[in-house]
Amino acid sequence: MVPRSVGALAGAGDWNPLSVTGLRQLGEVTLDELVVTGMTLTGPPPQLSRPLGEYQWAADELGALEIDVAHPCPDALQVEHIRPRRFGALTFEELVFDHDPALPASVLADGHGGVATARARLYRCGDDARPWLIWVHGAGQGDPMDLLVARVRRLRDMGFNVALPVQPGHGARRQSWPEYPARDPLANVAGTMRAVSEVRALIGWLEPQASSIAVAGLSLGSAVAALVSHLDARVDAVALYTPILGLNTMIGMHLGRWGSAGQQSAQQLRSATVAAMTSVIDPLRTRPRAERRLIVGAWHDQMAMRSSALAMHEQWGGELHWHDGSHVGHLFSGAVQDATERFLTTVA
Repeated sequence: MVPRSVGALAGAGDWNPLSVTGLRQLGEVTLDELVVTGMTLTGPPPQLSRPLGEYQWAADELGALEIDVAHPCPDALQVEHIRPRRFGALTFEELVFDHDPALPASVLADGHGGVATARARLYRCGDDARPWLIWVHGAGQGDPMDLLVARVRRLRDMGFNVALPVQPGHGARRQSWPEYPARDPLANVAGTMRAVSEVRALIGWLEPQASSIAVAGLSLGSAVAALVSHLDARVDAVALYTPILGLNTMIGMHLGRWGSAGQQSAQQLRSATVAAMTSVIDPLRTRPRAERRLIVGAWHDQMAMRSSALAMHEQWGGELHWHDGSHVGHLFSGAVQDATERFLTTVA
């Protein structure tokens, strides 16, 4: 991992290994490599769960759908319960609700429809109308630690309430259906669509108590935030942090670590069939309703890659802020926090 990290930094052409900044960048990029290697090699073998041709029906249907048609407005959120919770010194509430998203026919026929128990953490102050930030976590997250990653105390000081939805297959939902992320590309399409529908249902529930609504997505959550901001006019601002260009695309980028078997699966994930299926969750086909837009990219991102942030900024415009380190490293950056706070002052 260290030689790979050194090679990535040296290839960028702007790295000084003898400086303090250069050493920090090496540490951050090595951390990216460690996370990617761990997530890739500790998972199941890279083979697709079935032959590529078996996805053709879904590819034909989904490839012909516009994003707005593929993602109908969800039913109103019906609260199952809201319970007080504690994480260290932080107190918050856990919102639990059942959700059954409206999915395209081919996705339903493949067994991805049905009711799942959705969860969101609420960090709020009183019942007065305040601006809300919906924070959509990244892969492998969804635990109470997200409260610290999102810096909810600082957001409260800025006047924000914060809602942190738990994506399918994460946090308290790890052992529950549906599996997400998965090796099956159609399951990943369904998982993303389900996450989008859950967030939109949450927005509908928050709207009566919100003076404004912003949505932020980190890594895996960036695609969800992008789609929600495209579909829902109630979103007043949107921020993406180290965005990915789709889960299947990102998985395909890293399967080469498995050798020849991984390279073959990566080619399948880059095929026209999979591209057609994933067109309904493609962030590059989105355009936010909100004019306030922030994209935070990491110049030495070894997980989503720098090119993803560049492509999203070219599509969206808005503000682009660069962290000079890695995908994981941006979470610890004071400059990224400052850029976020400047952005949110336009929303509060």
